[in-house]
Amino acid sequence: MLLVCAAAGAFVLLSVRGTAEKYKTEEVVTAAIRVSYLIKRERLPPVILDEDVAGVQVVNPTGQIVSTSHDIAGRPRMAAFRPSESSAQDAKVLCRSPAYPDQCVIIVALRVPQPDGAWLVYSAGTEVPWYVSSELLLALIGSSLLLIALTAFGTYQTVGKALSPVEAIADKLAVITTTDLGQRVPVPRFRDEIRRLAETANQTLDRAELAVEQQRRFASDASHDLRSPLTAMRTEIEEAMLHPEIADWNATGEALLDSLDRLQALVTDLLQIARLDAGAPPKLDNVDLSDLATRELDRRQRKVDVARDLEPGMIIIGDRLRLARLLNNLLDNAERHATSLITVRARRDKDFGVLEVVDDGAGIPPGQRDVVFERFTRLDAARSKDAGGTGLGLSIARQIAESHKGTLTIEDSPVGARFVLRLPLANP
Repeated sequence: MLLVCAAAGAFVLLSVRGTAEKYKTEEVVTAAIRVSYLIKRERLPPVILDEDVAGVQVVNPTGQIVSTSHDIAGRPRMAAFRPSESSAQDAKVLCRSPAYPDQCVIIVALRVPQPDGAWLVYSAGTEVPWYVSSELLLALIGSSLLLIALTAFGTYQTVGKALSPVEAIADKLAVITTTDLGQRVPVPRFRDEIRRLAETANQTLDRAELAVEQQRRFASDASHDLRSPLTAMRTEIEEAMLHPEIADWNATGEALLDSLDRLQALVTDLLQIARLDAGAPPKLDNVDLSDLATRELDRRQRKVDVARDLEPGMIIIGDRLRLARLLNNLLDNAERHATSLITVRARRDKDFGVLEVVDDGAGIPPGQRDVVFERFTRLDAARSKDAGGTGLGLSIARQIAESHKGTLTIEDSPVGARFVLRLPLANP
């Protein structure tokens, strides 16, 4: 509004000043014409009384000032220019006139033909200032200030009312803590950007609440699984110390080593989970899926028979160490549940490399095929058969597959469980 008022004020001043200059020039010309009538009638007095203009001078054909206004009596000739031969009058603005050395004036020169020659009438009027008049300038400034004040007040009220939902959202967000993520910010009734902001904030709070709940559940499960081997070790030691004379220290040591192995495996899996959750980027290399499976199978100690059906030449881009961890987690799971045989297959399926790990165990019911990928999940059959699992291996395997833009699922099999890994090929 300040810029608009400034532009409007400048336009008004320019327009009014142009009109005022035109009016002033006409006023000066009129005064010169009145004096020319006096010359024609030979009634020209030595001192001219004309209060409408700043001053008038009459110059005879010889160049002498024969009549002048009272205010400039005794001053030199105000101008030396004269009208052209084709015009009877001429007007100029002079800022260094001999008669007005300290100001700019509008001077009109009028030729008056007489028998003895051409007489010149010079009429002067003060130039119109840039602000035209102090009254006009004060009126423009006052009206501009009033408009600016009204605009500021209206804008403040309008923006305050429009942003009141934002203040309500900010107040609600300020009181939400990690221990009370169930609250949500108020959603305005108008469908605008602020409503979208509130809905986005609530969606973010939903995700935060879910993440915190998962973190709490993870911490609870982790503490429970960490406490189990520690409790077992403490029980073994306390029992041996109660009866040191009959304690079998070798058996106690082996029991402690079993618990330590379980504790070490659990801590290793927890560290791997933490690295995956942190989103650390994998080290990307060209990895031959079949060659990776062959190397991992060759270096493992076999607890059951392993059958291989590996199609060569399936190159994927990924982290070799993480993919090896994924495969070993699947093999560990298969060994714990297999009766006598594990089958590992690698084949090409359009633009994907497919790796299958199949065991001949009891299998997994269709309703629990997604549950087994949750952290610290072990089915009742697994618990009864082998208590050495951490409940994190399959979750880590799926997370590694997803970090490589692939999938890890459980599909139908005639016997046992069939884990299927699909990864995009670098050479489809």
